[in-house]
Amino acid sequence: MKFMYRHTEYHRSDRIGWLRASVLGANDGIVSTASLLIGVAAANASHATLLVTGMAGLMAGAMSMAAGEYISVHSQADTERADLSRERAELASDPKAEHLELANIYMHRGVSPELAHQVADQLMSHDALGSHARDELGISDTLTAKPLQAALASAASFVVGAALPLAVTFFAPEHSSVRWISAMSLVFLGTLGAIAARAGGASVITGAWRVTFWGALAMGVTALVGHLLGAVV
Repeated sequence: MKFMYRHTEYHRSDRIGWLRASVLGANDGIVSTASLLIGVAAANASHATLLVTGMAGLMAGAMSMAAGEYISVHSQADTERADLSRERAELASDPKAEHLELANIYMHRGVSPELAHQVADQLMSHDALGSHARDELGISDTLTAKPLQAALASAASFVVGAALPLAVTFFAPEHSSVRWISAMSLVFLGTLGAIAARAGGASVITGAWRVTFWGALAMGVTALVGHLLGAVV
């Protein structure tokens, strides 16, 4: 009696949708809120003004992220549905041409002509639209656009990210708030980059460095603008 060994693999591609939206939201929450607070603090604003500004930035940013993600991902979903509708019509009107098209795809990937036609036969008899969606259009259940999921993930992660520098502002001494917000926000960004890289199977050091560098650049530019405007006003 023969036993078949089952090779189990662990992939992370199914996380792409929510992971991208979550990382983008949290990163934007930290960077935009910290930059906003640093810019206002550099213009010699009061502690109360900083807190009100931070709360306003948190709410506005969360709604903006949710709306932006929903609209952009929904546009992608609309395009996918239109492509699937067009493919469904082509399958109904000219199945032989679609069969040949699918077989050619496999031949270009290195499959022999005879086997490519056999594979196309079997796949199209099982799920013709799904086969063309996956191999011709690049649309699959794993990578398909999910607008609501992306919107909720972005909004929630933005709130979490923005709450971090806002909490630092609340507890930091007023005379050194800029230094505290800057330093802690860079720590938050580095941690976020490392966690995101770990979840996606990428280099933790590269992920942390990349996020921290661009966050520091954004905060530095905003601080300079706030300092210049504060000196003028």
